[in-house]
Amino acid sequence: MLEVVAAFARWLQLAANFILLGSYICLVIAKSGTGKIASNYKSWMEKLERLLPWFAIFIPLGLMVVMASTIVQITGNVSNLLQPDQWISITTDTRAGKIWIFRIGISLLLLILIIAFNKIKKTVYHYSFFAIAASLPLIVSTFASHTALEALSPTTILSYAIHVVLAAVWLGALPVLLLLMYEDKKLASFEVTGNSDLSSVLNRFSSVAFPAMLLIILTGVIVSDHIFNGYYAALIATPYGWLLSGKILLLILILLIANRVRSEWLPALSQSIKMSDNVKTKENLRKWVGFEFVLAMILLLLATLLTNSVPVKDLNIEKWPLPFRFSIDATWNLPNVALQVWIGVAILSIAIVLMVWERLQHGKVKRLIPTVLILIGASVALQAIAIRAYPETYQKPMESFNAISIANGATLFSENCGECHGLQGKGNGIKSRTLSTKLPDLLMEPHIIEHTPGDFYHWITYGMENTDMPGFKEKLSNEDRWDLVNFLHALSRGYQSRILGPEVNPGKAYMQPPLFSYSTQDGNIGTLQDFRGNKTVLLVVFSWPQSQVRLNELKTAHSQLKQHNVMVIAVPSNELDEVQQESLSKEFPFVVVSQGALEIAVSYSLSRRTVTHPDIIGRGTQYDHMEFLIDKSGYLRARWIPSIDEKNWLDVNFLNQQVSLLNRENLPSSPAKEYVQ
Repeated sequence: MLEVVAAFARWLQLAANFILLGSYICLVIAKSGTGKIASNYKSWMEKLERLLPWFAIFIPLGLMVVMASTIVQITGNVSNLLQPDQWISITTDTRAGKIWIFRIGISLLLLILIIAFNKIKKTVYHYSFFAIAASLPLIVSTFASHTALEALSPTTILSYAIHVVLAAVWLGALPVLLLLMYEDKKLASFEVTGNSDLSSVLNRFSSVAFPAMLLIILTGVIVSDHIFNGYYAALIATPYGWLLSGKILLLILILLIANRVRSEWLPALSQSIKMSDNVKTKENLRKWVGFEFVLAMILLLLATLLTNSVPVKDLNIEKWPLPFRFSIDATWNLPNVALQVWIGVAILSIAIVLMVWERLQHGKVKRLIPTVLILIGASVALQAIAIRAYPETYQKPMESFNAISIANGATLFSENCGECHGLQGKGNGIKSRTLSTKLPDLLMEPHIIEHTPGDFYHWITYGMENTDMPGFKEKLSNEDRWDLVNFLHALSRGYQSRILGPEVNPGKAYMQPPLFSYSTQDGNIGTLQDFRGNKTVLLVVFSWPQSQVRLNELKTAHSQLKQHNVMVIAVPSNELDEVQQESLSKEFPFVVVSQGALEIAVSYSLSRRTVTHPDIIGRGTQYDHMEFLIDKSGYLRARWIPSIDEKNWLDVNFLNQQVSLLNRENLPSSPAKEYVQ
């Protein structure tokens, strides 16, 4: 019940804020017209101004109810609403609370100004000022959205702010225009001219609403793309996606109504000569604008529910409901797919041209023709990129992309898959020639990135139809099967990392290395994620005592590296006894991993390949020493293998130059993901 009250309060204050802003925009439009308009619709303007303080009251009132419900939800006790320290704690110690203070402060100031100026005769400049003031609580509210919480980038915040403000201009004006239409109905005289007062106001608002709606759609696409971040399957298979799909459907219906109003009834209102036609046109306008307003309020309710739903990035699609999905990556290189897609696009383009032509010719082209062409074009293009999907296709892995999971997956692959798929996954195992189907190259070909982790999990679990691959559901645990999926991605990413070298490629952050946790001999524990947004990590995978000279060099250079905000983590690739571990821990000033070292070494050894040394034969080479630079966002940016790289990090100045490049970067990229996608 409490959640229902909170949702209603959010919707109420948002609706009141929208109508307040839309009202002032309409008053600006009416006031900026001729004196005759202001005179004929004086009663409309007076009624509207009497309503404005009430709308302004509902904004802080709704915000108070929202905060009160939040306090009860957090503390679990209604009596805490009477404790001032609870209000102070939540509003000052949390980001959402601080934003709430700004919103409540601005809305109260807005209410005071509206009441203070209520009896004063206003000009268009007064209304413009209040329109700007009414938009401020909405703009501040965008900083408490999922979009802002996930990434405070200027582009996304600006897009969301524009989206909300323009939506308020459009939606908030609808009840105001309805009030205007009903006031017009009360007028005793019907002045039916080509430039009637009512049609003048409506046409001017329509000229504002049309570009506003285009920007609402554009910014909505930008914000949604940021929220979904490529996870568009959630539109079909998650509650968040269902709400958003409902919102989109309502928006389409609203756009159809708005298009009818703009293209037919507004021109008819201006051109009507007979009084009976004029009255009928106005009745149609009142009816359909009223219906548009009802749909818009439902849409606003869905938008309110969306802002308090679990973000898409935290959702897991347990069961994909369709037997297919669309994937350009997995289909584009197949025979005739590109041709079929472009044919579909061409048909869609012809349909759009016919629709524009129909509009210009005022209906001389039958609407059925472009509609049929749209259906045909979409079917042709989408059929080409459709591939088989499974219930597990969009499941998120049970295990994060971490060193322990990958190392276990490597062992499982060697024991269960190597005979067919080969030691390095190239599809050249000793049994591969006896199979009825050709095995894909899991190392060098883009097979891994063309399919979802859930696809591979399904194949590992149940096998592949019409092939010799068996399922391992009975043999391997659920965790083991996901470990195999992580290993396959680490194998593929390791081959992709061959383009890395000792030099940092500025602005290119996309290689996501395995996560890991570690502990040292003296009991310190940590994870790779601990250094996100804080330090560059120099990960040293070494063999003892072969790497003794290099470790002494790093010991000498440690103070310089520390000045450049570098965290050095040394990981032994061979087993050390307790005496050796304790000795190394005391000898070197940087972290020397004791527990978790072998798993880290195994997972990072998959990134040993270079352009000149692809290392794709047999079991592969195991180098005694490798070093990796991982930036503050968690991306693998450079790698040095002393035995094969010409340019080397023996020169500490050269290494510091690479670190300086990373420190100077200001990439907009999001942090490296913890799970494969």
